[in-house]
Amino acid sequence: MDNYYMKKALELSKKAVGFVNPNPLVGAVIVKDNKIIGEGYHEHFGGPHAEVNAFKNATEDVEGATMYVTLEPCAHYGKTPPCAEAIVKNKIAKVIVGMIDPNPLVAGKGVEILRKAGIEVTTGIIENEIRKTNEIFIKYITTKKPFCIMKTAMTLDGKIATTTGDSKWISNEKSRAYVHQLRNRVAGIMVGIGTVLSDNPELTTRREGKISTNPIRIIIDSTAKIPLDSKVLKCDEKTKTIIVTTKFASDTKICAIKQKGAEVIVTPSKNNKVDLSYLMEALGDKGMDGILLEGGSTLNYSALDEGIVDKVITFISPKIFGGTSGKTTVGGKGINLVKDSIMLQDTQVSRFDEDIMIEAYVKK
Repeated sequence: MDNYYMKKALELSKKAVGFVNPNPLVGAVIVKDNKIIGEGYHEHFGGPHAEVNAFKNATEDVEGATMYVTLEPCAHYGKTPPCAEAIVKNKIAKVIVGMIDPNPLVAGKGVEILRKAGIEVTTGIIENEIRKTNEIFIKYITTKKPFCIMKTAMTLDGKIATTTGDSKWISNEKSRAYVHQLRNRVAGIMVGIGTVLSDNPELTTRREGKISTNPIRIIIDSTAKIPLDSKVLKCDEKTKTIIVTTKFASDTKICAIKQKGAEVIVTPSKNNKVDLSYLMEALGDKGMDGILLEGGSTLNYSALDEGIVDKVITFISPKIFGGTSGKTTVGGKGINLVKDSIMLQDTQVSRFDEDIMIEAYVKK
């Protein structure tokens, strides 16, 4: 039953995807006499935490009940008071915790408060599932760098475009809809200038019938050659853009980009290109916890080579393009020996009608 109620709490937590960054996704369920009497989740950044919402929604007195919460109750004063103290105050008898909070400000302190108050605490329930749901938060809170997901779509013969450059569309509608769900999960979408020049994308999140957030659009453009009429330079309060460039960009062009409402980050140059490792630190300093890399083959290789990619998601469509000049998902200079391959692990396979989606993590 512990697993059952914790899975209920986990599903509640997922309702806040895209609305709590850079905070974790947290759900809570209160159980008394083998029935759920309260549910809650952390609904938006700065709002009440899951435990507080569960108390607020309780249908009867919670004294002596058991609380299931996916992440260790906080023990510090932030935007809200400590949840561990609220649990003690409400006289909860037992707390089941999915996983200990990796945040150094918490990291076992919440559990300590509960146990000192005489509350029975159990930890580590469906922890692997909870960790995966919060993989973006875990990477960010422990390293202050964004969790980077490299998303690609290719044909069965590994092509991302025909020999003429045509690429609309390789994946099907269901696959593309899922990509918009991915965009809703992260703080930023990153592409190279080549994608902007060839496709002129908007890089916004569109989910039918659902409220979504637009991640910050991050354009890697070493010489700032982006056309000023590009769709990604149409900025407002809800749709922001960062152009990442180097010393090779002219001050005049940088000024013109800023006048369009976009932010400009100038990184050191590495092999005459943007220093992606430096960029990850800069984005982390801005509170950006997750990045969806939707780059072309050149940027994809650079990101893998620099070691900034944490997860790879690839859609494979049952199409064949052929042609020796058709681009593949990862270009660049490539590797020389099989033993030097970039290795992936923990592979999972899903299907969207005829498309196959493969998820895997980069072996560090």
